[in-house]
Amino acid sequence: MKRMFGRGNFVNDIPLKYKFFLIFVIGVLLPILVINLMFMDRMSELIREREEQNLDISMERARKDIHNFIDGGVAVSHALSTDKTLYEMLDREYESQLDFYETFDEQLRNRVISYIPVNNQIQRISIFTGNPSIVSGGNYHVINDDVLDSDWFKLWSNSTHPVLVAAYRATEANNSASTVPYLSVIEKMAYFDNYDTYEKLLRIDIDLSKIYDVIVRERDYLDMYLVNENNEIIMSASSGYERGKYDAYPVFDLEQYDEEDRHVFSIGTARYVKGWKLIGITQGNRITSAMLDMQLFTVILAAVVTLIAAIFITVMLRSYNYRVKRLSRHMQKVSNEKFDLIEIDEGRDEIGGLIRNFNQMTTKMNSLINNVYKLEIQKKDLEMERVRAELNFLQSQMNPHFLFNTLNAILVVCTKNQYSDVTDIIKSLSKLLRRLLSWREDLVSVEEEIRFIEMYLKIEKFRFRDKFEYQFHIDVEALHYKIPKMSIQPLVENACKYGLQTVDGAGLVTISASVASDYLHIVISDNGKGIEQDKLRDIILSVRNEQFSGNSFGIRNVYRRLELYYNDHVIFNIASSPNQGTTVSFEIPIKLLETQEQGSGGGESHDIQRALDR
Repeated sequence: MKRMFGRGNFVNDIPLKYKFFLIFVIGVLLPILVINLMFMDRMSELIREREEQNLDISMERARKDIHNFIDGGVAVSHALSTDKTLYEMLDREYESQLDFYETFDEQLRNRVISYIPVNNQIQRISIFTGNPSIVSGGNYHVINDDVLDSDWFKLWSNSTHPVLVAAYRATEANNSASTVPYLSVIEKMAYFDNYDTYEKLLRIDIDLSKIYDVIVRERDYLDMYLVNENNEIIMSASSGYERGKYDAYPVFDLEQYDEEDRHVFSIGTARYVKGWKLIGITQGNRITSAMLDMQLFTVILAAVVTLIAAIFITVMLRSYNYRVKRLSRHMQKVSNEKFDLIEIDEGRDEIGGLIRNFNQMTTKMNSLINNVYKLEIQKKDLEMERVRAELNFLQSQMNPHFLFNTLNAILVVCTKNQYSDVTDIIKSLSKLLRRLLSWREDLVSVEEEIRFIEMYLKIEKFRFRDKFEYQFHIDVEALHYKIPKMSIQPLVENACKYGLQTVDGAGLVTISASVASDYLHIVISDNGKGIEQDKLRDIILSVRNEQFSGNSFGIRNVYRRLELYYNDHVIFNIASSPNQGTTVSFEIPIKLLETQEQGSGGGESHDIQRALDR
């Protein structure tokens, strides 16, 4: 026992094919025999539960189909009830039958019947009107005494609902002793108040054969009965919808069936089908038949599983043996400096993992020398780029220093001459340029970005005078979060440049920053000319497209930098309406943001808040 289970030498000495045979007998065949003995008792309950579920599925499937038939008729009824041209034609007084037939050919003929091919559950659409100049026939009828005395019109008159689903029987046209069942959607056409000269009613007859087909389709599971709000049987597999000498629908007696044999589903929740039910009665021999099928299936399954397991063990044994031999041969080749790959379907098990790792190892070894050469070349290229960047930086220092000196000279002259407005603007411009040069970090606090934008807007305000105003709405809590620099300024510049310059009257740019729902919210809005919807859609697509083409470089740069830092976690949005202005906003999860250290600028937060609230 110690040798077998402690060190495992005895198990390791057993040949692989005998190991699989033992696994088959002990791990497969014996459990199959034991499980089959326990399977019958448990499966009896499961079969019963499954059959109950099948019955519920059958009921729900039939209920849904019947509901869709009725709902489709109601949808067509609503569509026709809102057809303004149809109202106009029905309220028009025609001078003669010829005048009506001309209008019928031009406007009315296809206006109703065009719905039937799309909704094949509709048998007939009839429109009744009190207009006596209309010639009755086809889909259009005058409300006369026969209509007023009909069963469907009486049902409609007694109803208080705007839409009525009614089941009734009407006398057959060719045989007064026989009646025909109908299921109709009835709705009063009163959508347009200015076309109420004559009363108008719309009746859509549902094809009962469609409902009958649904009920017959589920007959293998249940005997189904379609029952209306008065508990009358409208349709069943036995009664059908045939013509005959019937005065009324029979009443369904639900109490004559056991509670476990009856299933009751409401057709829908809409008011027009309130009280309508689909009742299913189970067939007694179905569960017994299912049990016999289960027992036969269990025996066959046990035999099939045993056969498959035997084949499987054989296939598995050959698979292991073949792949292990191939791996051993290629390892010998590696010792002879031959890095050939094992080109077989390695599989996903441990041996497959070994083959994949072996292929990866040989591939890496084969390309190692070339990779070393490539790394050396890349290092040289990076060094050249670094030197080139340093030269460009040194060259860029000359012009800004010259510009600062020139600005300072102008500032001295303006101060001496008391040009206070010009002095403030030059100071703001100088600070703005120095801030651009001093920003070394890619991430700056919202406070620094807002200060930079304020200097920029002062300069723009000086340029355009009373052309526009600007407002800040800044939450103090948002000031200390760090965002990529120049994330807000390009959007403000776009608002000034494209949104306000062509506006008559005073423009307004509003910059907001707040923290809510674990997000930092930045919003830039203007009351400018806005953007047409087609152009706005093109801007949004071009900004987010890798192959960028267009003029929205500022928005594009902001979006790409936010995407670079926060991937798809940032929410970027552009909203605009012509002559209503444009709003550009983005939201960044707080958990992804760094915060400015408390001592690095927190003392200025109250100052900037007072400045921005002006």
